[in-house]
Amino acid sequence: MALIVQKFGGSSVADTARVQNVARIITDTYKQGNDVVVVLSAQGDTTDDLIAKAKEINPKASKREMDMLLSTGEQISVSLCAMAIEAMGYQAVSLTGWQAGMLTDSNYSAARIKRVRAERIQKELDKKKIVLVTGFQGINKYDDITTLGRGGSDTSAVALAAALHADLCQIYTDVDGVYTADPRHVTGAKKLDEITFDEMLELASLGAQVLHNRSVEMAKRYNVNMEVLSSLSGNPGTKVKEVVKTMEKTHVSGVAKDKNVARIALVGLADQPGIAFKIFSLLAKEKVNVDIILQSIGREESKDISFTVSQDDMEKAKQVMEANQDVIGFKSLEVTDQVAKISIVGAGMANNSGVACKMFEALFSASINIHMISTSEIKVSVLVDERDAERAVQAIHDRFFSEFASN
Repeated sequence: MALIVQKFGGSSVADTARVQNVARIITDTYKQGNDVVVVLSAQGDTTDDLIAKAKEINPKASKREMDMLLSTGEQISVSLCAMAIEAMGYQAVSLTGWQAGMLTDSNYSAARIKRVRAERIQKELDKKKIVLVTGFQGINKYDDITTLGRGGSDTSAVALAAALHADLCQIYTDVDGVYTADPRHVTGAKKLDEITFDEMLELASLGAQVLHNRSVEMAKRYNVNMEVLSSLSGNPGTKVKEVVKTMEKTHVSGVAKDKNVARIALVGLADQPGIAFKIFSLLAKEKVNVDIILQSIGREESKDISFTVSQDDMEKAKQVMEANQDVIGFKSLEVTDQVAKISIVGAGMANNSGVACKMFEALFSASINIHMISTSEIKVSVLVDERDAERAVQAIHDRFFSEFASN
């Protein structure tokens, strides 16, 4: 007998038929002699609908009240699914995040899990009940409901799996697993049988929407056995693990696209020590995360610095730079959100020369201009015009995966 944590996303429980389908998957797992803990997201577009309702009432509602509102979506999902399981003749109990012992900090709308007190869940499991827990939420030291941010149900599931020492954490979604690129937009995308935590973390952070990046971080930290699979097809999924069998052979595991990017350029900076420190310390104080950074070679005693931030932070970063123009000493400021970041990820890239060159060749062949480049041991990212993003992903994917398929 094993303890299995299963997480189902919003599309998996979008309507009555899908709730009943999820209930069948859960009870099939239970009938095999397993203890089962289930984490559910809000149904379909429920969260977006709740956000829209809030904006009708108060466009500047506090994050605390937004958390109170948004947490109701998951409560609907778990209670309906518990009812469906009961209708099938099995015992089930639905719990909110706080009932399940999910303790968080007080960063409303983007809370971090501090610890999980799983005693209540264990008591229900001991009674041979299937336990359903609201994803995406917890409770802080003030007994206020908090939410973990969009995609946080993945993190809830992994946290419970770690706290309960689960044998397996299954993340059910609307695709069959982790693909070399988004199969809904890229022709020829291939499903991976397995992928490393590091590769999955990079892909999740770089725009792939299969898993929440914080859930992968936590799974790696606590060595949680994960699998990503479809709630609709019944096909085997993708295992996410520390080491994969093909690691030495794999050059590139996937191509990711992120359109939530803005580029800021400071033109005409003094070519002297300390300028970069001034710029990025000011942004750090305002909690603006910076990604790719490019500094030009100084000419005529001046240089330029460009960097990328999320589009959510674009206005804040622009305001910080403008407010400190005299301190920083730049001549002009250029800001655009008409860009996208395209990345390749692969655990074997560090030991395989020419990977970046092949990526650049693919973009050249597609007549796509590169604005910025960032590299690490397992990834290469480039910034391109947003209008070229889809073509860039397809061109890069064709260059790598059509070649490897024939090897």
